[in-house]
Amino acid sequence: MARPLAGRQIPLFVFGLFGGFELRKFLILFVCVASLAQTAWAAESQPVTSEHDVATLVTDRDSVGPDQAVRVGLRLKLKPGWHTYWLNAGDAGEAPTLKVTASGGMKGQSDKIDWPTPVRISEGGLMSYAYTGDVVLPERLELRGRDGAQLKAHAEWLVCAATCVPESGDFGLDLPGSAQAAAPGVQAPLFDKAEAARPVPSPFAATIAPDGRLSLSGQGLSAHSVSKAWFMPSVSGVIDQVAPQKLEMADGRLSLQLKWLEGAHKNVPLSGIVVLQDAAGQQSPLWIDAKSGAAEPMPQAGGKANIGQIVLFAFLGGLILNLMPCVFPVLAMKGLSLARMGGTHRRAQVTSAAFYTGGVMLTFGALGAAMIGLRAAGSAAGWGFQFQSPVFVVAVGWLLFMMALNLLGVFEITTGGIGQDVMPREGHWGDALTGLLAVVVATPCTAPFMGAAIAAALSGPAWAGLAIFLAMGFGLASPYVLIACVPAIARRMPKPGAWMAVLKQALAFPLLATCVWLLWVAALQRGADVVVIAVGGAVGLGLAAWLFGMGQRQAMLEGASKRVVVCRSLAAVAALLTCASLARVDEGRASSGPVVAQQAGVVPFSEEKLAEARAQGKPVFVDMTAAWCITCMVNERVAIDTPAVQAAFAKRDVVYMKGDWTNRDEKISTYLRRHGRDGVPLYVYYPPHGEEEILPQLLSPGIVQAALKKGSEGGA
Repeated sequence: MARPLAGRQIPLFVFGLFGGFELRKFLILFVCVASLAQTAWAAESQPVTSEHDVATLVTDRDSVGPDQAVRVGLRLKLKPGWHTYWLNAGDAGEAPTLKVTASGGMKGQSDKIDWPTPVRISEGGLMSYAYTGDVVLPERLELRGRDGAQLKAHAEWLVCAATCVPESGDFGLDLPGSAQAAAPGVQAPLFDKAEAARPVPSPFAATIAPDGRLSLSGQGLSAHSVSKAWFMPSVSGVIDQVAPQKLEMADGRLSLQLKWLEGAHKNVPLSGIVVLQDAAGQQSPLWIDAKSGAAEPMPQAGGKANIGQIVLFAFLGGLILNLMPCVFPVLAMKGLSLARMGGTHRRAQVTSAAFYTGGVMLTFGALGAAMIGLRAAGSAAGWGFQFQSPVFVVAVGWLLFMMALNLLGVFEITTGGIGQDVMPREGHWGDALTGLLAVVVATPCTAPFMGAAIAAALSGPAWAGLAIFLAMGFGLASPYVLIACVPAIARRMPKPGAWMAVLKQALAFPLLATCVWLLWVAALQRGADVVVIAVGGAVGLGLAAWLFGMGQRQAMLEGASKRVVVCRSLAAVAALLTCASLARVDEGRASSGPVVAQQAGVVPFSEEKLAEARAQGKPVFVDMTAAWCITCMVNERVAIDTPAVQAAFAKRDVVYMKGDWTNRDEKISTYLRRHGRDGVPLYVYYPPHGEEEILPQLLSPGIVQAALKKGSEGGA
């Protein structure tokens, strides 16, 4: 370990620079600085430096407890233009080696590198699988004993640019002992980054045919979830690594056409990394062990027919969305509008339906355009992404609170100005606003057919994506259009009367209940402080609504007057001050972990834990959820957290794994896209043996138990 200044003579003139400092004080300061420097570099050895790179030995802990495993690795800081190699170097090159030995109070040895996923470098007709920049090649070192360890390591590696240079180094590093297991040290993030770059075991069945067709099959593979893919074999001398790998996609199937090298054995298994990339550029490296087998013909895509089918699915998804619990509060307002239509002329009914449909479709189109734009910019935005913003959650809560106050009669939506027509009228803009609210509160829910439609909208051309979102909007609005445009149905609507005033006030309470739910979501996202801002803002908006309503009543009695102007001015000030406080919502502390409550026996989702459980032969039930997803909450109450299903989980020793998407999480977003989804809920069951099964978005205890039973029978 390098210790700057240690053992060096300090010139006398240095002491003169410190003026009033006494020698003893200076020495104390020097010791403190030297100690800090030693601590900062405790997990990294002295460097071996060349013209091409800087190499060190690093560990993920600054000390080590009794019988504790540590991660140790060769860190290479490569100069621009230079690279080193992966397990399979490619057409030229050589893989690095690292052997670490521990002595002293604790002993152990390691020489197996846990390889991160490399990049492909194609030059001069040759393909290399390599690493560039700052890379750590990690190993796991099992230590036995106590009282610390002295690490000795020898590494050899090849660095290449226009020329290749073999390099090597011997490294030493002391790890002090501690009484208990040591916490991760300053270099731990380097190992976390390397771990995140490792390929995960593929959830898809893989085969390699004699003609070189590499096929992956399983639910979640589709042209909407995978836009590019490539394969990197674990050994060289098998395939032409420079040859193009033609990708063909179909629902549940992926194939890459590989080219065998002359003389290569064509009837043997093939292992390596398949990298799947979606339309947003997000990559998912998967380790596969492809079995030798015959190639199955790939189903042909239907082109325009598929687009038409997806648009139909989008329409059906929007139609079914009317039955989802998210939309219930707005259904109340739509019900009130339908009641008003019972005594109006058909033209007024059709116009009302047209404005409501326009509000729905314009909002759906705007939401779709935002999602497509964010995806094009590299974001991982999915369905319901706006609810991952606590500012949006609080703003929607305030909007629904104001609508509830309107239904309770605190103020009325009017079409006149001061002293003019101030009688309450919903008007066509009220219909359009109802359509906007219907879409806003519907986004925490998904319905059958919507998953495939949204994935298609976000992975295809922008015009097709907008058409799909507009089709969903028309599906959501279609029941209202049907009632308004079919005279036989409109005539059967109840006639307006005094009962409507009671219904109007009663319908305010579902909106207030929705406000409580949104407040809970915001509190989970930003902590208890946001409750004060949200509730205080509701009080401010309530004051504004009361002042505005008082001005309305005064105008009905007196016409235009100073009192009316004062009331409306004060209402505007209260509303503006409340809206200004919205910026403070994001000042709260964001949750650093899952915000959905984790019950006893529930494992937080991670790819590593999923792979570990599957490697042990355990069945796994993955539940992707969010606190703002009403469908998720309902499914958990009625289909998962039931005695029968929990007993079935216990009987089969099922690992119940829950992923929380309440706040943005790239790992969960990647998992969702890999399974053809752009939002929650997602339920995936992995049997002990066999392929995964994606369950419907609307669950029942019978559906879950049937999946468990089928998976058990398949593994028998």
